[in-house]
Amino acid sequence: MPAYDRETLEMLLDGKLPWNEVRAIMSSFKDPDRFDKMVEIMQSRVPWDDRILLPLGLHLYIASKPDGSRVVKCDCGYEFGDWRQNWKLEALIYVRDTEEKMQEIYPPLMHSNPEWIELREYYCPRCRTQLEVEALPPGYPVVHDFQPDLETFYKEWLNRDLP
Repeated sequence: MPAYDRETLEMLLDGKLPWNEVRAIMSSFKDPDRFDKMVEIMQSRVPWDDRILLPLGLHLYIASKPDGSRVVKCDCGYEFGDWRQNWKLEALIYVRDTEEKMQEIYPPLMHSNPEWIELREYYCPRCRTQLEVEALPPGYPVVHDFQPDLETFYKEWLNRDLP
């Protein structure tokens, strides 16, 4: 079973490994402590002390606060609220819903028809980091991507209690 050092995992996280190495890492069995190593790297990169329980995506985490509550946090420390709620409802949202707004990022005739699809860009209110983009029909509700089962993940996948 392969085991990767911190430097290799940091390069993987930062997108700095060549594709052939990334593919080999993705295709091989995971070392048993990979999750802990990755969380340790992520934890060392944020300016806050709340414990990261699970990364949700680039720049987003479920973190445990000293009082036992669990929140969604950005790299910068902004708290989007309870981890079971849709964090996007607390984000800044920019909607590309016109030809002009679409052409800010796409060449003419290479974007979707804004009458059929709009792009919703979600940003952290504090650091303004773009956290996600959705392509949805106009008027469609904000999508709650997923709500992980933290207890099961820790108990059945990591074989330990949720901190």
